[in-house]
Parts: sequence; structure tokens; C-alpha cells
Amino acid sequence: MQKFRGVLVPILTVIIGLLFGAIVMLAFNYDPIAGYKALYQGALGTPFATGQTIRAATPLIFTGLGFAVASTAGFFNIGLAGQALAGWLVSVWIGVSLPDAPKLIALPLAILGGVAAGAIWAAIAGVLKAYFNTSEVIVTIMLNYVAVYVSDYVIRNVMTDRMDRSPFIGDNASLDIQWLTDLTKGSTIHGGIFLALIGVVVVYVLMKRTTIGFEFESVGLNRHAANYAGMNAKKNIILAMVISGGLAGLGGVMNGLGEFGNIFMQNGVAPDIGFDGMAVALLGANNPIGVLFSALLFGGLKTGGNLMPLAARVPQEVVDIVTGSIIFFVGSSYIITYFLDKRKKPVMANKEVISQTEGGDE
Repeated sequence: MQKFRGVLVPILTVIIGLLFGAIVMLAFNYDPIAGYKALYQGALGTPFATGQTIRAATPLIFTGLGFAVASTAGFFNIGLAGQALAGWLVSVWIGVSLPDAPKLIALPLAILGGVAAGAIWAAIAGVLKAYFNTSEVIVTIMLNYVAVYVSDYVIRNVMTDRMDRSPFIGDNASLDIQWLTDLTKGSTIHGGIFLALIGVVVVYVLMKRTTIGFEFESVGLNRHAANYAGMNAKKNIILAMVISGGLAGLGGVMNGLGEFGNIFMQNGVAPDIGFDGMAVALLGANNPIGVLFSALLFGGLKTGGNLMPLAARVPQEVVDIVTGSIIFFVGSSYIITYFLDKRKKPVMANKEVISQTEGGDE
């Protein structure tokens, strides 16, 4: 029954969000049927649209997996955006710095550099949490701003001469695959989707089939009990944040080496893929398989939403309300489920006490 509810709640969440979006469109005198038809056409209606949806979902898979790993270990990693930006910056920096290197050297180095950058950025919060019990929420939020301004400085003063965007990487550091582009009629889909699928499998095995995953879950439930059982809680806290940040860094790598091919000034705003990745993980119930499908849904909302103003005359502001309402109900369902579970345990315990008392009286 619990597993069934784990599938049912996300589906109901999306349905409720879509219904609320339809009500909003009706309230502003727009046709919700035409709007959602345009949404579908823009997301999956053509090979090009499908390619764009997969491309938009690719970095979200990684940031969603990153949040899921941290959440399993009991941490709310709000720093995914900053960690993704660190991965984006370093991967492009390495790619630009190796214009003549063979692809077998430049591309893996750029990817690994992005992973390391995200992991190191998250490790700061992990160390502070493990040794000083600081709030990872506050630390990671602050690190997001630091990442934005550091990247802006590096772009303007190190990678370029007062330019607001870096040079483009060469083909030797690009994730572009021509046959994928041809298959999807010129979309910006890239080979990062294969890395994302591998990531889903690796994280699933790590969390569900290894001692590391078991220890993460134990620390997340009760770090003091985990210590008493012989687990090194501090090590697991840091390791969970490092893995989470490395996955978020890979999300940034998808932007740098896949979609854009360069990095540009963020103007004080962290990348959306970090914050969207949190919603993706929550909708996917922090399960790697759920994260995959959730990321594809969010990718479809982003790309399909671009067609709604053109095909259905629905203003972009209303489109944002529709997609935002789905994200809102994703968060609400998580909170409601959490409190229902917390409320259910005391009720069940009270029933057991009453049952035992009645049995003793007899």
C-alpha cells in the first residue's frame, strides 16, 4: 500500500496542478484545451520538440539526483544552483583552455572538472555540518550567491577581457552528437542524456543496493543512532554532500558542454536548474527512477510552455502561473505526506497501547 501511494501521490499532484492551471486560464478567458494542446505539441508533438524536451530534462536529472542523495542522508541541499554553476564554469574553462587537445582527453577532463567543482562547493557545507552542526540550508543559500559572483568575476576578468560571456568551447570538448541532432530534426539534444541515464542507474544501485546507501539512510533517520551502531556519521554527512554536489555539478556541465557551449554572466541569479531540480526530486519521491520521469515532465513543461503563447494565444505570464502551480502542488504534496506520516505513527502507537491494556484487563 505504501509503494502504491508513492506512485499515486505524484500523479495526483500533477493532475491537480494541471486542473488548477486550467481554472486560471478560464479565469482570464483563455481556452485551457487549446492551451494544453499547444503544451503537448510543444513538448512531444514533433521530433524537434521531443529532442528539446529531452535536452531540457537532462540537467534536471542530475540536479534532481543530487537533491535526492542529500535528502536521503537527511539534508536539504538548497545549494544545487551554486554547485551546478561551479560545474558549468569549470567545465567550460577547461574546454576553452584545451582547444587543440584530442576529444578523448579534453571532454573527459572537462566533465570531471565540472564534477569536482560541484563536489568541492558542496563539501564546504558538508564539513561545516559534520563538525560544527551548522545549518546546511543557510550555508548552501549563501554559497549560491558566492558562486554567482565568483563566476561573474572569472568570466569578466580571467576568461575574457571585460566580456559578459566566455568564448565557445571547441568540438573536442562538446557533448553534441550529430546523429542525435539529425534524428530530432535540428534540436539541441546532446549526448549528455546518455550520461544522465547512466547516472540514474548508478545512483539507484548506490542508494538501494550498497552499504553506503544504507548508511546514508541511517544517518538521515538518526545520526546519533548511526554513530552508536558503529557508522561514522561525520564521514557519511560529508560524503553525501560531496556526491550530491558532484551530481549537481554534472547538471552544470550539461549546460556548459551541451546546451550552450559557453558560460555567461548570471547577473546575480543562480541557474534555474538547481531550484527546479529540487522540485523534480520531490515529485519523484527522491527515487532515482522517479527523478528521471519527473525531469522529463518538467522538461516538457518548459519546452511546451514556449508554444502556448504562439499557438493558443495564452500569455507567457499565464503559462508561468500554470507551470508554477504544478511546482507549488509538488511541494504541498510532499509537506502533506510528511505530516500525515508523522501524525500516523503516534495514532498507531496509541492504538497498540490501548489494545495491550484491554488485553491485560481481561
